[in-house]
Amino acid sequence: MLKVKVTSIGNSMGIVLPKEALTKLNADKGDVLYLVDGPEGLTLTPYQQDFESQMEAAEKVMKKYRNALHELAK
Repeated sequence: MLKVKVTSIGNSMGIVLPKEALTKLNADKGDVLYLVDGPEGLTLTPYQQDFESQMEAAEKVMKKYRNALHELAK
């Protein structure tokens, strides 16, 4: 367990993540992280929760309109 402290950052509030946490999240300066609300509270993750379902939808559209997309790519 890593302990972090809420601090003032300009007119906002924030936390500073220790290097160990950033390493585990595979995150660096400028990366986007997501707070996901779950049964055990909030989880900080570098992955967008609904990304997989969005990719499945995109693959269906690309398959359905394959010929049109191929023509547009020319």
